[in-house]
Amino acid sequence: MADPEHETAADDRPRSHAAAVRRTDLKRRSRLAGEASAAAAEVESALDVPRDASSAAFFDVDNTLMQGASIFHLAKGLYKREFFTTREIAGAVWKQAYFRVVGVEDPEHVADARNSALGFIAGHTVGELESLAEEIFDEAMAMRIWPGTRALAQLHLDRGQRVWLVTAAPVEIATIIARRLGLTGALGTVAEHDDDGVYTGRLVGEMLHGPAKSEAVTALAAREGLDLARCSAYSDSFNDLPLLGLVGDPCAINPDSRLRAHAREQGWRVRDYRTGRKAARLGLLTGAAVGAAAGAVAAGTALRSARR
Repeated sequence: MADPEHETAADDRPRSHAAAVRRTDLKRRSRLAGEASAAAAEVESALDVPRDASSAAFFDVDNTLMQGASIFHLAKGLYKREFFTTREIAGAVWKQAYFRVVGVEDPEHVADARNSALGFIAGHTVGELESLAEEIFDEAMAMRIWPGTRALAQLHLDRGQRVWLVTAAPVEIATIIARRLGLTGALGTVAEHDDDGVYTGRLVGEMLHGPAKSEAVTALAAREGLDLARCSAYSDSFNDLPLLGLVGDPCAINPDSRLRAHAREQGWRVRDYRTGRKAARLGLLTGAAVGAAAGAVAAGTALRSARR
């Protein structure tokens, strides 16, 4: 007679192997995303020769430097310009929200998020997106920069240190934000485009999220000769622990509950620039979910207004 326990163990092995293969592939794609983002990072010429060449600061964008999620401010602006349809963005909004809240534990959800991440820009050109993103920054993002975080970035610049943004948003919009704020450059999600500069709708590796951020910063540090023990990193999200743990000076900005607790346990600096109603609202959900919901509501409102 067959041993039921032996049969169950045998049945589990293929599933366990498949899960292990997916996790390995996710790690490989995270490394690829990090390397691609580091290679695509732009550096302002005025800061090519910093006074403190081995030290730098790395800032997350969404709800760390800027209130809300930059990708959804971008998507709202593109929608208003008829860059894509409501149907095209609806699925991406909620998949991105789930991905940002849950993290990278489930490879299947990561694959869904990756496939939907920047599909709406397929067929458009790099120049077209960059030109519109410049307008959208002035229109919807500039007033959402947290003054306290901006001041921290300026302190690093004043010390002769370089300052990079590190974000899951497309590297094109991240670079525009960095340039407008006078920062050194940006690391972001890299969207594939062909030789004519037309987006394919696919990503190079993964979105720059979680482990991929630490991979990107590690690659950039090696290229730029940075001593990570002398560097600083700022984020609002527990999902950015790989990045925060990479540097000698981590700081939690407008942190979610898990990051706040971890920062206190580790003795990290904590800064919260949310006040009153904003703090109460943002404290209910992670910044990613708030940004996703805001993007969906904004798109729906715009659609209803158009129909009237």
